[in-house]
Amino acid sequence: MAVKSRFITLSVDDGSPMQCFVSEPDAETGTCPGILVFQEAFGVNSHIRDITERLAAQGYVAIAPELFHRTAPAGFEGSYTDFAALAPHFQAVNAATLESDARTAYQWLDTYKKVGQRQIACIGFCMGGRASFIANTALPLKAAISFYGGGIAPELIKKASGLHAPMLFFWGGLDKHIPTEQIDAVTKGMDEAGKRYESRVIPDADHGFNNNEKPAYNAQAASEAWTKSLAFLKEKLG
Repeated sequence: MAVKSRFITLSVDDGSPMQCFVSEPDAETGTCPGILVFQEAFGVNSHIRDITERLAAQGYVAIAPELFHRTAPAGFEGSYTDFAALAPHFQAVNAATLESDARTAYQWLDTYKKVGQRQIACIGFCMGGRASFIANTALPLKAAISFYGGGIAPELIKKASGLHAPMLFFWGGLDKHIPTEQIDAVTKGMDEAGKRYESRVIPDADHGFNNNEKPAYNAQAASEAWTKSLAFLKEKLG
């Protein structure tokens, strides 16, 4: 399916401008489901824009908000080889700012003429995987997907009782950033909260396995997770 993409700027509740990358089907096909796409620590770069456009090609109106907008210029993209330079931006992000940004992007989707009312999900990667969990506690989503979302345990998982939608978690079995104890804490928290979820550990995958711009990319794992994600979204959103 052909898509069309553009940048828009939204104002979050603290008054700061937040640039977002939007992609949607380039056809008049009635209303579509909407999906929030949450970035890694490297910004809304070519990898995140590609994911956003791939989702649009599947029939979603997809929006990727720039989560560093309070500390970085619009269009900021960090280097994969200089994580230290990202620290000021990464450290300025917290649960409150992530919730605020997610809510702003959600409200745009929810009022956009091409999006079916309240037919909205989210997906996020690394830092964005944590954002996906936070968004699901704050917004009436239909589905939420987290790829190797660090930092959900031990604190955020305490909010699992507030989740609105079923969650799908992906983890890399070789991921030293998110040890098995953290994954176990997430699944335990979900079980204790009585929430619907799926948790998949891909044994030979490392952190960032879905990003085809990084050495950790694992084509088989990425394909498996993407196929499962699309099926999950279709089941929950129709």
